[in-house]
Amino acid sequence: MSAPITFTGVIPPVATPMLPDHSIDFASLERLVDYLISAGCSGLFALGSTGETAYLTDDQRVEVLRTIVATAEGRVPVIAGAIELTAARTAHLAQRLVEAGADAIVTTAPLYTLNSQSEIADHFRTIAAAIDAPLWAYDVPVRVHSKLGIDLLIQLGKEGVVHGVKDSSGDDVGFRRLLAANEAAGRPLQLLTGHEMVVDAMLLAGADGVVPGVANVEAEGYVRLFDAAARGDWDAARAEQERINRMFDIVFQPTGLSGDATGVGAFKAAMHARGLIDHATMAATVTPLDDETVQKVRGILAGVDLLPVATA
Repeated sequence: MSAPITFTGVIPPVATPMLPDHSIDFASLERLVDYLISAGCSGLFALGSTGETAYLTDDQRVEVLRTIVATAEGRVPVIAGAIELTAARTAHLAQRLVEAGADAIVTTAPLYTLNSQSEIADHFRTIAAAIDAPLWAYDVPVRVHSKLGIDLLIQLGKEGVVHGVKDSSGDDVGFRRLLAANEAAGRPLQLLTGHEMVVDAMLLAGADGVVPGVANVEAEGYVRLFDAAARGDWDAARAEQERINRMFDIVFQPTGLSGDATGVGAFKAAMHARGLIDHATMAATVTPLDDETVQKVRGILAGVDLLPVATA
């Protein structure tokens, strides 16, 4: 297998811009990737929840990744989500993504199937053995409906099966315990938090970086936050986190909608308002935000001086 790639710092999950007919807006995607890299992000996470990967066909997933990789031009590493039902299906998709240029693969526990922790461990072992790239674990129980256990992750790390964890569990106590267990085990894993409103605390606790969906709206703040934490300036890190949290209020404006429509919908409305993408179109079947909600999102952006943006 290829040598492990280091993912630390700010690694945003890249949104997937779409045209009004719900096809991929590749021109906006290229512009977004250039923006994220120029803002100082140290890596890119393609085909995650923010990228609406569940709504894409396998061919679309490959084309999205190819566009991200080609636009990145080796400036930062790219980790790609291979999210599928079982190990065989995940491995097949992961192989295609590696061929398309992914530097690493991240995947979840199996979907739909009902598995024990030992079966989930074998799921990761099977995928890792099938690809020539480092494998990461994506802990997102709100979507997978099973939590990746600390002992399981540390064991897979020691075996060299899994090289890191992208934690989107929302369980800060669990993540703190994972950080401690990883330290005690000699740090076999790189650990990234996806809990966007407490990044300063997670970095203080020892996280290697952050995967923030709202960085698609404004990435510079997270880069400043990470840099402040790296130099031990926790007052500056906390101040930046508080500013980001005021911006993050955009996700609380939609009401009565699905989780996908609420979170990604708010991101895309804000990205469109800032000129980062040409349309705020969501994947087909996902309810778009109404005009009143979009105006609320714009008001929050204006309140933190994020209108307009100077694009890359």
